[in-house]
Parts: sequence; C-alpha cells; structure tokens
Amino acid sequence: MTLADAIRTIPDYPKPGIMFRDITTLLGDARAFRRAVDELVQPFAGQKIDKVAGIEARGFILGGAVAHQLSAGFVPLRKKGKLPHKTIAVEYDLEYGTDSMEIHLDAITPGEKVMLIDDLIATGGTAIAAIQLLRQTGAEVVAAAFVIDLPDLGGADKLRELGVPVSTLMAFGGH
Repeated sequence: MTLADAIRTIPDYPKPGIMFRDITTLLGDARAFRRAVDELVQPFAGQKIDKVAGIEARGFILGGAVAHQLSAGFVPLRKKGKLPHKTIAVEYDLEYGTDSMEIHLDAITPGEKVMLIDDLIATGGTAIAAIQLLRQTGAEVVAAAFVIDLPDLGGADKLRELGVPVSTLMAFGGH
C-alpha cells in the first residue's frame, strides 16, 4: 500500500470539478500516519531546524509530529483572532476574497531556522503568506514540506522561486 492509497478522494467537493484530497483517512491509519511523518522529516534529518511552523489546522497535526521527530519547537500559524497574545498578521488572497493569518510576536527569535508544514500545496497562496509572516518575525525559512502537491496549480514552484526548498510526498494531477 502506498501513502496515496491512504488518501480519500472526494469528487466535486467543495464545488463541481474539484477532486478534494482528504488526508483524514491517512491520519486515522497509524502506519500511514507514522510513515508520512517519517517521510516528511527524512529530507531534513540532520539539518539544524529550530522551529516547525504549521498552518491551521491540518498543519498543526503534521507539524507537531514533525517537530517532535526533529527535536524542534512548534509554532502555530492561525486564523485571525485565535491567538491570545500579541500578534502580527498577513492578509492574502483566496479564490473568493481574502483571509489573514497570525503568529505570536515572540514565537520566533530572529535568525531561527524554520520549516513550514501543511497537508497540501495547491496555488501556494496560503504557504506564500505563511513564509511572508515567518520572515517578518526574522525567521530563516529553510524548508517547506507537504504531504500532497497539486503541481498543475504551481504552488510548489512559487515557493521555490522565493528560495524555499520544497518537499512533497505525492502529487495528484488536476485539482
């Protein structure tokens, strides 16, 4: 069984023509979850990574496990208004409007090496916003890792153009 076999595909969600890649089935399978975390960590094992930043919400699940494996701290990147202390935010475009993401001001010490984690990279808008936010804190974003890449949408290439090495575990054509 491959990791891709552990991903449920839901046609026409959230709208017609979209093939939604649902990782909850992977997370619920102990062996697949462990393997995914190990494979997310593997390209960066031995590198000095101070913090792992996870994008809400599936990036929290994956990022916490990856941070543990790397002996790094974990930093949540959250939707606006969810963090209780002083924050900075970045606003970014979505297909149907805008959204914003926040980080605690004291979550990262300038110069720390940070790895970004999320479940899926599509157009890259959310991940680019996360990188901008991390860089505003003084972080050196040394890597970004995702379980799934939708390469037809070009997000991983956009991150590479920003100088961030990208690792993905699998790719699905289309979107």
